Amino acid sequence: MADAAVAETLRKLAVVFADFEQRLEATPLIRKLTRGRFELADYHAFLINLRQQVKDGALWMSRAASNIGEDHLELRSTLMKHALTEHRDFRLLEQDYVASGGRLEDILSARKNVGSEALSAWMFHEASKPDPFGLLGAMWIIEGLGSIKARPWGLKVQERLGLPDEALRFLLYHGDNDVAHMEEFREMLAMVLPDEAVAERIVTTAKVTARLYALQIEEIAA
Repeated sequence: MADAAVAETLRKLAVVFADFEQRLEATPLIRKLTRGRFELADYHAFLINLRQQVKDGALWMSRAASNIGEDHLELRSTLMKHALTEHRDFRLLEQDYVASGGRLEDILSARKNVGSEALSAWMFHEASKPDPFGLLGAMWIIEGLGSIKARPWGLKVQERLGLPDEALRFLLYHGDNDVAHMEEFREMLAMVLPDEAVAERIVTTAKVTARLYALQIEEIAA
């Protein structure tokens, strides 16, 4: 029964992700990338705007783990390990920015854009709830983006701008590692399903996260 519930939830999440991909492809920044008009200023804007969301990721996962009750200790442990694995990933963004010619002080002093503000507020709000299982839907969107899009985007950026691997470590690293995270995701779903209300919340959270993430990319203007 749990396997069937996991399969059905994954099917619904796949539909959400397909819509998310379409929204991303329609954003000005990604259109410039796919159409060969991407410039170094675009890459720098991308890194600047993504940094805070990446930094927040380990923080909201840690908060979510702290709000998971004793009935789901295995899920709590998994989230804590996941947060630990990624808590320094934002440093890769900073290093990529500098390696591609940017000044460290510029990326450190940059503010979140409107989409990033909304996404961050949403994630911490959800993580603060008791047993915030819906955030598995958010992980599906964010980790899925990394596993499917990060490396192709990184290679396109490299081809267009002629940057060395040292300036693209964040995108190339996540393209190689988030695939394993997606396998772990199926296991996490099995820890909270079958439960119709939880499954519905996971899908709803994925939808909201996808909209806000797309807004974050849409707001990036070099």
